[in-house]
Amino acid sequence: MSSRERVLGRVRRALADVGPDQRPYEEVVGRDYLRVHGRRTTAQTVDLLAQNLADYRALVHRADDEELPYLVMRLLAERGSQEVLVPPGLPPEWMSAADPVRIHDRAVSTPQRLDRVGSVVTGCAVAIAETGTIVLDGSPDQGRRRISLIPDHHICVVRVPDQVVSSVPEALERLDAARPLTWISGPSATSDIELDRVEGVHGPRTLEVILLG
Repeated sequence: MSSRERVLGRVRRALADVGPDQRPYEEVVGRDYLRVHGRRTTAQTVDLLAQNLADYRALVHRADDEELPYLVMRLLAERGSQEVLVPPGLPPEWMSAADPVRIHDRAVSTPQRLDRVGSVVTGCAVAIAETGTIVLDGSPDQGRRRISLIPDHHICVVRVPDQVVSSVPEALERLDAARPLTWISGPSATSDIELDRVEGVHGPRTLEVILLG
């Protein structure tokens, strides 16, 4: 008897006294958890998002439509980026003041080529205040998943308040599970057994979030 057969046999024995359940999945799996933890105003929700992003060591900025192009220009200049990755649907006004060479998201671009790009600028699908998480879903202003994972510097613009929700359940209601979702809580980081933190292992070393509104 193979290991697979032994495991499946144990599962069958464990379920021997469980009768068939024809109820819909939505009835079988309870949804009685809290959707939001506490009541907050829109401003408080945005402040909580900024606080939790900062706790994850993301750099948080605020800007309005007029200030945004100049803020993006300054952040790219401070980083010293000579090239910046631009998704196909990124609003052109966001980059209207920036000087770096724009590299467009193309299927033929190799990971090695993308790794030489200094920064990437994207939008997002939704931002979750309670967890300090931004979610990308591959929409035109975000591009394919790899462009937000390979460059070492990611600037992500979150439209406030339209794209900000309080909780994960609220975010899931807005997202399409069939899309390539990337959940980002701060810059890429990992820790070894001695809790030495290393950033930039499997994603950008620096995450800058601009709250636009």
